[in-house]
Amino acid sequence: MSKKEFPSNSVIESLISKGNLKQDIYINTMNAFNLLKNSAIIFNEVWNEKYSVDVQRVQLEFTEQNIHEFKLKFAGDTLVFMMHTNIFEFPRAHEIMKLPYVKENPNRAYCGVVNIYNFLSDSFKYKRINDSGYLVGRIFVNFENHYFVEGKKEIAMLVNNFTKNEFDKDKANEIVESAVQYSIDFDLLIPPYDIVKEVLVLDILQSELQGSSMKTAKRMGFRFQADKDIFE
Repeated sequence: MSKKEFPSNSVIESLISKGNLKQDIYINTMNAFNLLKNSAIIFNEVWNEKYSVDVQRVQLEFTEQNIHEFKLKFAGDTLVFMMHTNIFEFPRAHEIMKLPYVKENPNRAYCGVVNIYNFLSDSFKYKRINDSGYLVGRIFVNFENHYFVEGKKEIAMLVNNFTKNEFDKDKANEIVESAVQYSIDFDLLIPPYDIVKEVLVLDILQSELQGSSMKTAKRMGFRFQADKDIFE
């Protein structure tokens, strides 16, 4: 009986193939994230150069947390852009898997992800650790630099054509503008009475020590038909 080769060629080939695929996707996603970051920086610079003197009460601020995360603060809102460091494949039931583009080459269904969250700026200012952020949208990028967007309202209205669309500077500008516009229109609503009718002593004590610990979110306790995810 011949001795079985270890490791087998099939495993080596799979390792090389999948490893290279994920590296290519990571690079494309990182490039897309950096384009989004540059758009946010330019947005901030243009505002501070042209409008900040006349509209002093409305300030913009760009902050880079690390190579995978940055914030764009404007008025009472803060957008947090976060690139996930891992690569994902869509589940078989997802609409993406039904596209001829993906059926022709299943590797096109592997994507990197950039998430965009909307927080209240005061949540960070007053360290309200119980406050919630709201997922405005997420951007998926594959090894061919094709992308599509899932999201809410203005974000979801961006034209999605995974088969043809490639991520570039203009797409990044559109996404940043749309995310800002959505956050501006996404107002803070008064929560239902029953949600806030009780408060713990712990909450009051924590407020005295580290600022308000009362949870605040733009849609706390509410559900809206329009909040359903949209895929186009």
